[in-house]
Amino acid sequence: MITIPAQPYDYEIPDLSQVALVIIDMQRDFMEPGGFGDALGNDVPRLQTIVPTLKALLEGFRRLSLTIVHTLECHQPDLSDCPPSKIKRGKGTLTIGDQGPMGRILIKGEPGNGIIPELAPLPGETVIYKPGKGAFYATPLQSILQEKGITHLLITGVTTEVCVQTTMREANDRGYECVMVEDATESYFPEFKTSTLEMVRAQGGIVGWTASVADILQALEQTAQRAIAT
Repeated sequence: MITIPAQPYDYEIPDLSQVALVIIDMQRDFMEPGGFGDALGNDVPRLQTIVPTLKALLEGFRRLSLTIVHTLECHQPDLSDCPPSKIKRGKGTLTIGDQGPMGRILIKGEPGNGIIPELAPLPGETVIYKPGKGAFYATPLQSILQEKGITHLLITGVTTEVCVQTTMREANDRGYECVMVEDATESYFPEFKTSTLEMVRAQGGIVGWTASVADILQALEQTAQRAIAT
């Protein structure tokens, strides 16, 4: 049993083989000037603050050969998988499918839709292309997790109150035990991040837990070292 200090109480994982790291939408469209986040008028550099801690967590999972899932919010070039309401909403200067500085916004395969280089997936790591906010909607994520025997998820990425929270709530409804990693998720609005963390761990962890990268890595690596020693 792996025990991780967390809120509202310790988070337990039966075995390392049952946990996956889920990295939500760390893509250029949201993280860099000229992308969709920027077009919506957001403070894009805020999201860059979590890159070092998230990278440390990702590298820790890689050292231990644990399951890693990356997601990308994107649509087909003809927008056949994008509801018209999603395109129209917001009335920004640029919207989904429009040509921007990094290619067409939120379109699969465009330069801006790629994951930032610091967190680029390696061969063998799962990449989920999702048309919605949540990573389970209209994707094969659940079947992939079931095939791997995954029961516990560490959820990270951007933005905290939208795609990260939606994915965590979807996972909770499907029976997964989830941690939202406090210093590996970020929002354009600091108060939204704070509120989301409080919501998911309220009422005894009604949606799940929150924990820090340092506590997670320490617990995982101590468990791996014990396994080697025995």
